[in-house]
Amino acid sequence: MTAFSFALSTTDGAARRGRIETAHGPIETPVFMPVGTAATVKAMTPDAVRSTGAQIVLGNTYHLMLRPSAERIAALGGLHKFMNWPGPILTDSGGFQVMSLAKLRKLTEEGVTFQSHIDGSKYLLTPERSMEIQHLLDATITMAFDECPAFPGDKAAIAESTRLSMRWAKRSREAFVAREGYGLFGINQGGVHEDLRAESVEALTDIGFEGYALGGLAVGEPQSEMFRILDRTCPLLPQDKPRYLMGVGKPEDIVGAVARGVDMFDCVMPTRSGRTGQGFTRRGAVNIRNARHRDDPRPLDEACSCPACSQFSRAYIHHLVRCEEILGPMLLTWHNIQYYQDLTRGLREAISEHRLAAFIADFEANRALGDIEPL
Repeated sequence: MTAFSFALSTTDGAARRGRIETAHGPIETPVFMPVGTAATVKAMTPDAVRSTGAQIVLGNTYHLMLRPSAERIAALGGLHKFMNWPGPILTDSGGFQVMSLAKLRKLTEEGVTFQSHIDGSKYLLTPERSMEIQHLLDATITMAFDECPAFPGDKAAIAESTRLSMRWAKRSREAFVAREGYGLFGINQGGVHEDLRAESVEALTDIGFEGYALGGLAVGEPQSEMFRILDRTCPLLPQDKPRYLMGVGKPEDIVGAVARGVDMFDCVMPTRSGRTGQGFTRRGAVNIRNARHRDDPRPLDEACSCPACSQFSRAYIHHLVRCEEILGPMLLTWHNIQYYQDLTRGLREAISEHRLAAFIADFEANRALGDIEPL
């Protein structure tokens, strides 16, 4: 069995090119993880997800504990077998969803009591129960249970929340069942306050984790604030452990965060946008519902090799979306996942070849051109 480890191969400024070894295969970083909240990447088959170059997907403790239940998934062979994804899987701890989705939420030192947003059933989620659920799911990477305070928030309240999350991080570490090739990540909190972020880093590194996530960002603060926190916090994190920016994000957020030393990303944006008629291209986002695409024979992005671009025109995808045909969201989602994988692949290559600055300049120049109208 392979030990869980992270090795840096190249740096370019603060940006890092690395490799995570896990029980379910390696992960080349920087990496984008498609979100498979309920044990599926929406509108995609596992084979389609793999075809884009995706190396790892994300599942969610909160959603899977509600249905079909972690116990049922374990009885059926674990999440890898259940969803036919043999590669690495990272599971979010449920803390963010409890904050954003659950009803009648009550927070105590023990954990969070809440009612399901689906049927009102009552649950108690604690660090220990979150670790148990993620173990039952057979998550390759387990996330410590934390509270994600809403933005904006009073600094005193965020400080109290951050310290509670650090106590929960210690309990998560103690409850985690260590196995060869599996890892537990701690989650840095502290809002947009540099001193709280530094305090959180110190607490987490004292506990010790296989990786470190940055939580509580991309929750409403300006991009400049997120980048400021990354500039101050990333240098404090261990150099020999992977860094994961949770829930991010837009292509420009990923490029900027990679330049600041982040290794891992996830976001619902490519799949959610695909279901609502938006496609990501080198020249920015395109709303395929717009009438200007009605007679456009061009592919969505000439440089993309996905089926949406290699086999179909903008006019056809426009037609599918306007007619609410299922194939429309499927093709757009496939394209968007491909775009995100191509973007992170390009970042990996640029870091390896010490040309990240040129890559970013080209990325920004293409986006500045905008989506060019057909002649």
